[in-house]
Amino acid sequence: MDIILGLLAIASVIGLAMLMSSNRNKIPFKGIGIMLVLQALITWFMFNTEIGRIIIEWIADVFEKLIEFGREGVEFVVGGIAMTDPDDPNVFFFDVLLIIIFFATILSVLTYLKVLPLIIKYVGGALSKVTGLPKIESFTAVNSMFFGQSEALIAIKSQFHRITENRLYIVSASAMGSVSASIIGAYMTMIPPEYVLVAIPLNMFSALIVASIIAPPDVSGEDDEVDVNDVSDSKSIFEAMANGAMDGGKIALIVATMLIAFLAALELVNYVVGAVIPGASLELGLGYLLLPLTFLMGISPGEMLDAGSLMGLKVVTNEFVAMLQFIEMQDQFSEKTVGIVSVFLTSFANFGSIGIIAGTVAGMDTEKGKTVSRFGMKLLVGATLASILSATIAGLFL
Repeated sequence: MDIILGLLAIASVIGLAMLMSSNRNKIPFKGIGIMLVLQALITWFMFNTEIGRIIIEWIADVFEKLIEFGREGVEFVVGGIAMTDPDDPNVFFFDVLLIIIFFATILSVLTYLKVLPLIIKYVGGALSKVTGLPKIESFTAVNSMFFGQSEALIAIKSQFHRITENRLYIVSASAMGSVSASIIGAYMTMIPPEYVLVAIPLNMFSALIVASIIAPPDVSGEDDEVDVNDVSDSKSIFEAMANGAMDGGKIALIVATMLIAFLAALELVNYVVGAVIPGASLELGLGYLLLPLTFLMGISPGEMLDAGSLMGLKVVTNEFVAMLQFIEMQDQFSEKTVGIVSVFLTSFANFGSIGIIAGTVAGMDTEKGKTVSRFGMKLLVGATLASILSATIAGLFL
């Protein structure tokens, strides 16, 4: 029954994307079918084979060790405040967000050394060959597994003159459906690491699948080249470390600022809603709204309302706000529901991301920035459908 519901959920996502499509005759169904099969194979391998479990545990252990290294730096600066209780929201900034600085530093160094750019270029090229999708879109999708929304788009700045409106939608959707490697460590301190790791490749494929249906690409060969020569402004490895640390500090501060604003606004909304309708809240309303979705995704009836409220909360605020609430609720969920919700939460698909992406694109091309602003809601719907697709596929193998 769960498999039937999951397949119905996948069909629903594809069907809704087709309803939004700008040109159904150009939808690359072959590439989409290949990517769905790859998603299923990757998830089955990571969840249901001994080798897959060993690999995912090894990667999780590597990240856990990196988190430990990051905490050493945090502890030195804040004098042990961060180490009191990782689940205490009073030390969330110290014990979770400041870890971002260390991960951003590693990311910057690997970019300076051309390690990540070459991996992204060739993996993106292989993805393009296998699926038949254009190189720039494939490159951006792979790039989005490592870099944040702004960085993923800036990486293709030199190719922006080749990007049509449909292609702009696809690269923007990939950026919104992604997560940044600099933030992965913070996620792993809040939700099970194995689901974060599975969500990364699933989101890459899901964003490409949904976006390619909504805005089918039509590209000639000469308009599809990728250049990774100028990917870092750093002149030495030490400058790369410094730049990465500064970028990480900015990200941590931005996330903290957004959390203050969103959590305070959420309390205000819930106070007003509760005054009008006693016992009601924004999360509860979102939970009821998403009941059909959570049912199709394979979440058990007793958990659908709470799971839906977390998913809706993530879309209207951000993933950190939802994860903070998820921490308090994980024990009441089954393992399958924990996996489905965790994968859904692991992306940037929320209202705030529309402004981030539109602002980034506008900084490179004013007219294209206006275009992104115009299809902003369509972008959010597409990225949310991609998160649903990723979470549903993960649920099929739990």
